[in-house]
Amino acid sequence: MRKLFILLLLFALFVHGTLQKHGKKKNLPEKVFPQPRVFLGIRPTLSDAHGTQPPNATDPPSLQGLSDTAVGYLKGLLSTRVIPVIYLLAVIVGIPTNITILCLLATKIRKVSSAILYCSLAAFDLLLLVSLFFKAHYHLLGNNWVLGEAACKAVTACFYGNLYGSALTLAFIAVKRYMAVVHPFMFKTLPKKRCMAFAVLVPWLAFGASVVPQVLVQQTFWVSQLNRTTCHDVMPLKSDSHKFLLFCNLTLAVLCLLVPMVVTTVCFIKILTALNQSHYDWAMYIKSSSLVFTIFLLCFLPTGVLHFLHYVQLSAGGAESLYKYFNMAVCLCCLHACLDPFFFFLMSKSAGSKLYFLTFKGKNVSVSF
Repeated sequence: MRKLFILLLLFALFVHGTLQKHGKKKNLPEKVFPQPRVFLGIRPTLSDAHGTQPPNATDPPSLQGLSDTAVGYLKGLLSTRVIPVIYLLAVIVGIPTNITILCLLATKIRKVSSAILYCSLAAFDLLLLVSLFFKAHYHLLGNNWVLGEAACKAVTACFYGNLYGSALTLAFIAVKRYMAVVHPFMFKTLPKKRCMAFAVLVPWLAFGASVVPQVLVQQTFWVSQLNRTTCHDVMPLKSDSHKFLLFCNLTLAVLCLLVPMVVTTVCFIKILTALNQSHYDWAMYIKSSSLVFTIFLLCFLPTGVLHFLHYVQLSAGGAESLYKYFNMAVCLCCLHACLDPFFFFLMSKSAGSKLYFLTFKGKNVSVSF
């Protein structure tokens, strides 16, 4: 009886598979999966593949059917001139300043916990700036990727992973300052080594989590309408692997961009409120903190919001209209990599090495940043 049941089950699976193949031959409609952070393309069928294939057999798979919006963006001045010029300016300014910060932290820092956080942030910034150089090269060539699939995966994973890592690290720095200013007595009792290890480990885990899905899927495609190979900008409509990528990126957008942005906002508001109520004159520190907070919002707020809305739009119906604006916001967000070193100098000069607050027992408590 058991053998008969197994045979019937295998027969049913065979019939089901045969019907599926037969349905595809009759061009029955198939389920379309939303795609992550991209313009949408279609793999050409055998009947219309003539003239759409890449010139060389070693080139990546071919796509077609791009919308007018996608073609206009990928051929326009915004993506081929404006964005790469901003990327190159960030690279020219950011790499020397971040290397300087790493050297200063290695030789002159007095608080190890602060040094670890700022070193981690500088490392994220440097990795992001290196990826910007290759992205600028891609855009200046007219959005034509010539470095191969492996390099495209590495640059894309590094680019977005470091955005997530930087946002989380800045959030942990804000939490550290919040505890030192608003709850100094509690801050003095915290296990510093364990807290710093956690604050450094979490952003790098987020970086690793963002790298894995990016390297598992095809990133480069030959686009016949553009006569060039795109990197990450155009992906096929029908792909199970991209459904998984969409889920991962939507989760990371919430946990690694929106949540850090909310945490940093709350911390800065609490810090400024506490300093205004203090018996000491912290006017310079308040001004510098307000400047840092403003730049943080300008860099990360548009990116976080558009990042989330773009994924929601893709999940709901596969629309791609926000991708152009998302790329513009990401370009603005990348400027934080060359601004972070100046914020470090500004905050260290204005805050000094220690802050003093009056505890509930009437004693002065000093806390170090």
